[in-house]
Amino acid sequence: MNHEYKDHRKMKNFHSKYLLLAGLVAVLHAPALALAQQVYTLDECIEQALANNRTLKQAHNNLQMAEEDKRSAFTNYFPSISATGVGMLANKGLVEMELQPGMAMSMADDGVIGTVTASLPLFTGGQIVNGNRLAQVGVEAKRSQYGLSENEVCLNTEKYFWQVVKLKEQLKTLRTVEAQLASLAGDVEASVEAGLVNRNDLLQVRLKLNDNHSSRLNVENALALSRSLLAQYLGMGTDSIDVAFAMDGKMPESPESIFSDAESSLGLTHEYHLLQQNVKAAKLQKKITVGKNLPTVAIGGGYAYENLMDHDHGFWLGFATVSIPLTDWWSGAHQIRKQNLAVRNAESQLADQSELLLIRMQQTWNDVNDAYQQVAIALESIGQASENLRLQRDYYEAGTCSMSDLLEAQTLYQQSHDQYVESYAQYEVKKREYLQATGRGSHR
Repeated sequence: MNHEYKDHRKMKNFHSKYLLLAGLVAVLHAPALALAQQVYTLDECIEQALANNRTLKQAHNNLQMAEEDKRSAFTNYFPSISATGVGMLANKGLVEMELQPGMAMSMADDGVIGTVTASLPLFTGGQIVNGNRLAQVGVEAKRSQYGLSENEVCLNTEKYFWQVVKLKEQLKTLRTVEAQLASLAGDVEASVEAGLVNRNDLLQVRLKLNDNHSSRLNVENALALSRSLLAQYLGMGTDSIDVAFAMDGKMPESPESIFSDAESSLGLTHEYHLLQQNVKAAKLQKKITVGKNLPTVAIGGGYAYENLMDHDHGFWLGFATVSIPLTDWWSGAHQIRKQNLAVRNAESQLADQSELLLIRMQQTWNDVNDAYQQVAIALESIGQASENLRLQRDYYEAGTCSMSDLLEAQTLYQQSHDQYVESYAQYEVKKREYLQATGRGSHR
């Protein structure tokens, strides 16, 4: 019996040295891996995404297009200037006179005509003023849409970031479990050789080790893919990058510090601003439609030149125009009624969507609190699973539980750590969703 005990101790010492050597190899390789991948914090990832993401660049281009429309509309305040030139060559003169029988005169069979005129609208029924206001509304709408695109980019970046963190933590757990199982396998193998336990126990541990190794390979592949996806979303191509965050088995910051009253937050959201601009645009479209059915008044002047009689002739001119759309009043009345209905629809949509935005704020707040509680539950489960694993290990060594019970405790231990990581990552994403729902997309 003493001989068997010594063999068992030798095996344990050998296995401990093996694990220590494996750990040293991992530590020595860590700096090389760190040099191969650039490491980013969450804030740095978001900064890179906002600077390089293609979706956001397209939203910025749309905003610039609206700015150009606004500048174009402003030019309608200035006079409209045009120049016209005509050169003429005819086989007969434009003017023919018969001076006496058998004697005729033909004139103006060639020549040039040129005019330069300028026209300034004095009254257009408010079409120019309201057109400029509508262009400004378009800019504000695109600015709100740009803000929504920023929110989307920040949220997606956060999801990619925490996906990488989650997989790294899961990989860390798998390596810890693998080391525990390897230690257990060494102890069981020594006990089998000593005839203390059944060989079936050793087979169960090895099967569990193989299963753990398979899971580790899957997580490693998923982690490599997630790093590449994050890099691509940040505008860095497909080069793999790493993230700087490590969960320390503690509770994250309480959500109470980010709470905001829903009613006071409504006006801060990009969605609400977009709805407001929609109402303004509908009202301005109605005013423009009314203006199209009102008289327009314009003044102008210019200079004309002609040379049709073989001599130069230039003169200045001035004019005033009044245009009344008589035949358009009938159809115009229907267009005005149509725009009235469009205004009502926009106002109804504003009221309806505002209520939904308030509901969304409450829902995301509930989600944040639920996710926070899930982290607390997962942490409690880790403590319980760790204690259960310790007891089952003691019971197995004492011969009062089976290997299946011990391996089940090992599985529960792994699941509790995975649940903590999942809950923590989910909580951070829910925080971002709540901040965006309350109009604080860039706040952390």
